[in-house]
Amino acid sequence: MYNIVTIERKYASGGNEIGKRLAEALGYKLYDRNILMEAAKNLQIPHFQISGLDERSPGGWLFNLSKTSLGGNSGDKNLSMADKLFLEEKRIIEEAAEKGNCVIVGRAAGYILREKENHLGVFIHSDNEKRLKRAMEKEGFNEAEAKNALKKNDKRRSGFYQSVTDWEWGNPKYYELYMDSGKLGMELCIRLLMAAVKG
Repeated sequence: MYNIVTIERKYASGGNEIGKRLAEALGYKLYDRNILMEAAKNLQIPHFQISGLDERSPGGWLFNLSKTSLGGNSGDKNLSMADKLFLEEKRIIEEAAEKGNCVIVGRAAGYILREKENHLGVFIHSDNEKRLKRAMEKEGFNEAEAKNALKKNDKRRSGFYQSVTDWEWGNPKYYELYMDSGKLGMELCIRLLMAAVKG
């Protein structure tokens, strides 16, 4: 049985919703955007400053994480705000993993926790047509806005991931489960994940 699930996801693939519903079904604690909020609170970063830093590519001297065993310290005064924020998020992720029974969405958590034996790494994707439709329905975008959001958010997530790891974002070989939510549907994705978690 796995008591840590990490989910990386393409924008508008439903990865966040799958993570939330999986955590509810398993009775696990969900860590998603609340990691960002907690990290900002710990670092005393004003709320209005944090949205632009979420899953952004850090630029400090210590990155990427694959080249340092400790990953730096969020209290280091030489670091940029994005660096400090990510290091605090990393600390929160590692603390969550020690407690177990958690689902963690995004923030390169799968890479950070890659050596944990009780960790299930998941990547959720879907084709562009289905993601466009979902973005338009969920966010109220028109088609042009949805296309721009897909391109922009995938680029941001990929850039962030590859700036802090030595893995290629979305490469199936780095995940135990690589799921197409557009073909499988949300319900089946959740049922398959529950079965995998329970072994």
